[in-house]
Amino acid sequence: MAEGEKIRCGTAPSGVKYALRRSSGQVAWCALSIGAGTRDEAGFPAGIAHFTEHNIFRGTSRKSAKVISSYLDRLGGELNAFTTKEEIVLHATVLREDLPKAIGLLFELATDSVFPEDEIETERGVVLDEIISYKDNPAEDVYDKFESMLFEGHPLSTPILGTSASVKKIKPDMLRRFVKEKFIPSRMALSVVADIDLDVLEKQVEKLINSYEMPGQAGHDGKTSSPTPKTSLPTPIGNLFRKVLDKHNHEVNAVIGGLAPSLYEMPDRLIATMLCNILGGPASNSLLNAELRERRGWVYGIECNYTQYADTGVVAISFGCDKPNLDNCLKAIDKILAGLRDKPLTDARLKAYRKQLLGQLAISSEAGEAQCLSLGKSMLAWGEVMTSAGTRSIIDAITPQQLQDMAVRLFSPENLSSLIYL
Repeated sequence: MAEGEKIRCGTAPSGVKYALRRSSGQVAWCALSIGAGTRDEAGFPAGIAHFTEHNIFRGTSRKSAKVISSYLDRLGGELNAFTTKEEIVLHATVLREDLPKAIGLLFELATDSVFPEDEIETERGVVLDEIISYKDNPAEDVYDKFESMLFEGHPLSTPILGTSASVKKIKPDMLRRFVKEKFIPSRMALSVVADIDLDVLEKQVEKLINSYEMPGQAGHDGKTSSPTPKTSLPTPIGNLFRKVLDKHNHEVNAVIGGLAPSLYEMPDRLIATMLCNILGGPASNSLLNAELRERRGWVYGIECNYTQYADTGVVAISFGCDKPNLDNCLKAIDKILAGLRDKPLTDARLKAYRKQLLGQLAISSEAGEAQCLSLGKSMLAWGEVMTSAGTRSIIDAITPQQLQDMAVRLFSPENLSSLIYL
């Protein structure tokens, strides 16, 4: 337990990891993070992880879809889920006294969903509409296509939603097999943020976890299964490309980027986080935003995103602009990137940027749901939680030279790919 942060981590006898954080107030948050995302779909139709997430709410052996949809609503709570390339996350927000019901529901959905065929057909239509609407949004579609091209030939290339053709192939027995193979205790992490004494909360959590038998759990089938670590999969090489596609859009949507540090590279991943925040973070004074939007008015929006996976990462500069401004935007971006590569920041500028990043992290960490989801991701990745003090100490130690070296690694022209929708 980290006393200063009021966090306790552990592993239940079944193998499910958990992280509990003491907060204040009447609201509680819980999440069940499952290490089974899009990259784990080998042997299944593309998009089955996301389709499983949608259909997991469509009925268990004890509750119908209608009962599930209203189970927490009638308590004033919320139930939701999302899928990434490496995980499926079920999460809920409830009043503190209803926390056991919420945790129990998450485990029931993960361990006892029956995937009735009529409900699946209803949800299939929803997902197919989502795929169509996604394609109609070029700003999102261009990024998805960029990652697919960057990781071509690797499991990370698969789009989270799958394709219309692949989703139509998914059958109920495939969903049941996916859950049986992937939803096993060693791939699960429960995270809770609530104003409950941690000794009391830990006893409640372990009792709830142990009340559910799961595939791969000792005692369920007589043996314990372990997932194949994601780091044992082929490491993405990262394809290089410069692609322009005529989409006949009224505006240009573009992505420029390449490979970046993985989730497990420390301190490099925090150095890359700071660099991307300086370059294209949410603040109006980020270098790209200040020059291309605030000063020039060339773009509708521009940002630099950094996504971390188990064995690699992606850094991507995304923007939208009118077609006549495209060349100006590309030249301005090249100039800003060259500036970061060629000359280290002054100590004064680095101090200001460090304070800004630490402030952003502190503010975002105050949100209970964000805390809960972060705890779950940390437990899946490392089996422990890095304290905010630990994160701050690493950020405080970042030097101008480290940032310049990272800029060379991420943004040298020979390492960058681009995809432009005209």
